[in-house]
Amino acid sequence: MTVTLNAYNVAAARCAAEYLEMAEDIDRGNLIFKIEVFLNSSIFRSWKDSIVVLQTTESLLPWSEDLKIVGRCIDSIASKTSADPANITWSYTYNRKLSVPDKIVEDGAKLRDKIESIPRDWWVEDICALEMDVYKQVILAIKSKGRVDSTIIGEALKHYAVRWLPDSLDELVSDGCTRSYKYLVETLVCLLPLDKGVGCPCSFLLKLLKIALFVGVDDSSREDLVNRISLKLYEASVKDLLIPAQSPQTTLYDVELVQCLVNRYVSYSRDLSVEKNDETNDFVLLHRHRYMLSVGKTIDEYLSEIAHDPNLTLASFVDLSQSIPESARPTHDGLYKAVDTYLKKHPSLTKAERKKICALMDVKKMTTNASMHAAQNDLLPLRVVVQVLFFEQVRACSGVQALNSNACNASNSMTNSDEEWEKTASDDNNVKKQMSQLKVKEEEFQKNGKLMKKNSKNNKSGIQLLPSRSRRIFDRLWVMGKGHGENRSSDTSGSSQSPTSMVPGDAKSSGSSSRQRRHSIS
Repeated sequence: MTVTLNAYNVAAARCAAEYLEMAEDIDRGNLIFKIEVFLNSSIFRSWKDSIVVLQTTESLLPWSEDLKIVGRCIDSIASKTSADPANITWSYTYNRKLSVPDKIVEDGAKLRDKIESIPRDWWVEDICALEMDVYKQVILAIKSKGRVDSTIIGEALKHYAVRWLPDSLDELVSDGCTRSYKYLVETLVCLLPLDKGVGCPCSFLLKLLKIALFVGVDDSSREDLVNRISLKLYEASVKDLLIPAQSPQTTLYDVELVQCLVNRYVSYSRDLSVEKNDETNDFVLLHRHRYMLSVGKTIDEYLSEIAHDPNLTLASFVDLSQSIPESARPTHDGLYKAVDTYLKKHPSLTKAERKKICALMDVKKMTTNASMHAAQNDLLPLRVVVQVLFFEQVRACSGVQALNSNACNASNSMTNSDEEWEKTASDDNNVKKQMSQLKVKEEEFQKNGKLMKKNSKNNKSGIQLLPSRSRRIFDRLWVMGKGHGENRSSDTSGSSQSPTSMVPGDAKSSGSSSRQRRHSIS
């Protein structure tokens, strides 16, 4: 009787022969002996046959495990994944974007160009076909040999997750397999490389965290993911951080979780700075600073996204914004965008709340474009608009270099109380709209010390004139900014001597007109 053995039936034949006791003591050259020879000489030497046999053993438990077929298949697979890529001559599947022109290397192919092109993670796709329990045993065996980098292990786990986890939470709900997904995520988390700083990209970890929160994994798995993500937060994108909130939270996104990630990353970075020694060179410190800048930029963009949520509290917005160190925000344009969005989406904010959220911004760190936008923003308190205009005037007349040296004095001159600012400018409810007409021609100012009145349509520099009430406020700021030491409570009639002086008589008409339309705008 002729029996044809292959990778698909050899495990079942071996179990049947064992059950029938077809051993050597019954007859020499019996079936058990012949199958063992076939396994050792053919199956376990083949990469794909070892995987196929391992898959068939799942339906033959516990016989296949007692006969050590499972263990020998796993050892064969783990040994081959640890082999030098230059010595690989067996076929494997590699269909990813970075695949070589010849995606499948045929058996026995020894051409040098093919061997040199074999990637280190050549094996990750083939073992994705295994069930979770068997896959876990294979990964543990690979890790125990200690020959595969943590980065490759992370890539294998990422590819397995892409293969078996849904792309979106909506699909996760429709599948109705919450329990199986929970087990899968918890198993993947326990298989992550021990070195938390490397191995898995942050986007993959955040995807795992989103699913983990949805299916309700245990606290240890959740905490492990949070710790790993916090170490690599500089790799995260805004899309990655938009984690849907779970009950009983009322916001669209889990802002508290992102706050926790930021706090841990900042704390971790500070600890590294404290523990730095002589071996910590400038290159490493530069990279840490770049990472912190990346986190600051990402969080500002994240704030702009979550600001659209009507249920987002002011306290949550402010706390997350303040969790970023000042050194991580060289400019405040991103923060201004987030504040502007929040003010638009939350029109019911009180006067005190608007002042609180605007206090997050430093107008000295805003670019010219952002400053000009802020000057026209009716949602900002008047005090903030005046500050923006003042520093734009300083920047225009002094230049960027002079601004750096005079920033301290200028900042001190702007520390007057809110009541003093509002007392000066509360008469004009249209002042912020009129402020938008301000543009200073720096060259003419430096030459003549005064503005040239020209038509903005015929002048590329876009010179426009200040209204009389706005001019009076500006005159007051100019005197303080120049440090003449004049009495701040003196009448603003001396504006004719300032660089912003214009046609006399405008102040009276504009002031009286404004007082008739007076209402709170700050």
